[in-house]
Amino acid sequence: MTMRAIAALGKGAAWLLDAAAFVSSVLVVGLMLLLVVGRYLFGWSIVGLLEVIMMFGMWLYMLGALIASRRKEHLVVDFFAQKFGDGWAREAHRLLVGSVTFAATAFFTLLAWRMLRWSFGHPQTTPGMGIPLWIPQSAILVAAVGSGLYALRDIVAAGFDLASARARTVTRREEALSWKA
Repeated sequence: MTMRAIAALGKGAAWLLDAAAFVSSVLVVGLMLLLVVGRYLFGWSIVGLLEVIMMFGMWLYMLGALIASRRKEHLVVDFFAQKFGDGWAREAHRLLVGSVTFAATAFFTLLAWRMLRWSFGHPQTTPGMGIPLWIPQSAILVAAVGSGLYALRDIVAAGFDLASARARTVTRREEALSWKA
């Protein structure tokens, strides 16, 4: 696969994530508005509507986490990254952070898979509409797998940047030595 194909695949995934998050947002807001207006203005009690809202809310929350991971806007502590400045140490730090993130998401993926597998073995549904609980729970697995893939992306990018930073360091060192001679 070429870098151009990988970039196109990434843009397609980004578009799909953004579209799914948009649809989930519209459904959560629209259904919540229907629930509130129906209950307070018309006295309706729509059985199971809150369950549907919560299901779409779960997907919205997990898709938002995945989008933040894609954009590298998730929770970060960049104290060390700011201290390193540019160069080899910063790229090595990025590689370490990406590796730790991947390990954490791999563990999270394992736990999410085990939860979903248990849910298939012990089927449960919501009380009002009978929605299988594996549907909102699968959002957790999707977010875990996606975050793991984005962590792999960050590891590969940091590895390439680390290699080029080392090459720049060697070139600068050689230039400095040749300048003195």
